[in-house]
Amino acid sequence: MKDLPFSATTPVSVAEIGLKARDADKLAAFYRDTVGLFEQSRRNGTIVLSAGERPLLTIEEDAAATPDDPREAGLFHTAFLLPARADLARWARRAIERQTPLEGASDHLVSEAIYLSDPEGNGIEIYADRPRESWQWDGSQVAMKTLPLDFKSLLATPGADDAWQGAPEGAVIGHVHLRVGAPAEAERWWHEALGLDTMAHYGSQAVFLASGGYHHHIGANSWHSPGAKRRDPGRAGLAWVAMRVADAEEERTLEDPWGTVVRVVPSS
Repeated sequence: MKDLPFSATTPVSVAEIGLKARDADKLAAFYRDTVGLFEQSRRNGTIVLSAGERPLLTIEEDAAATPDDPREAGLFHTAFLLPARADLARWARRAIERQTPLEGASDHLVSEAIYLSDPEGNGIEIYADRPRESWQWDGSQVAMKTLPLDFKSLLATPGADDAWQGAPEGAVIGHVHLRVGAPAEAERWWHEALGLDTMAHYGSQAVFLASGGYHHHIGANSWHSPGAKRRDPGRAGLAWVAMRVADAEEERTLEDPWGTVVRVVPSS
């Protein structure tokens, strides 16, 4: 795999996520048609979706699962990072033409992002990073804001008029944003479990953590879930997050304080 974005080259990065779905076929169709992933395999109710040959999303069907509850711990959004601004522009143009329901669009200084949700309420971010050399720092903290996305500028990017051909080779999950009961507790856990560094705080309700100087591989907020306890394992939504760790010798499974399953996988 060549030409991966910076987020996937750090000592720890997001490899893949798993979703528990009430209707795996419907969810997989959405991620193929709207997000642009490709179906890599399916077996016994489990569907694996990829960008190129790189698996990014595993959907596991559980028809008896209860719907996700945004007030509980779980997934805030999965952030699919496209390799270039032109890729984001092509995705955005297609979304506008198809009148895809969007939930937000932001300029975060370090990146440009568009937000939506899948049919079962799982949050999605489609984004492209700005060049690292343009990021602004205050010591070890990276400057991030939530400003309106300049669609006019985005759609004027050279190559924006080319047809969207699906998630390009080199697309990855740049970060995963989690709902937690207490961001400070999440911050401690990710420090101790995987050695992530704190990159930014949004007050006391959100923290952003990363490896190797990326702006964030993990976000954790309590905007809708303050005081949340362990996640009900019978709910649809986030099943697990797989983190690729350069010095890991074997696969292992961890759980954060809210029962979020974190799979540690060695770098291949």
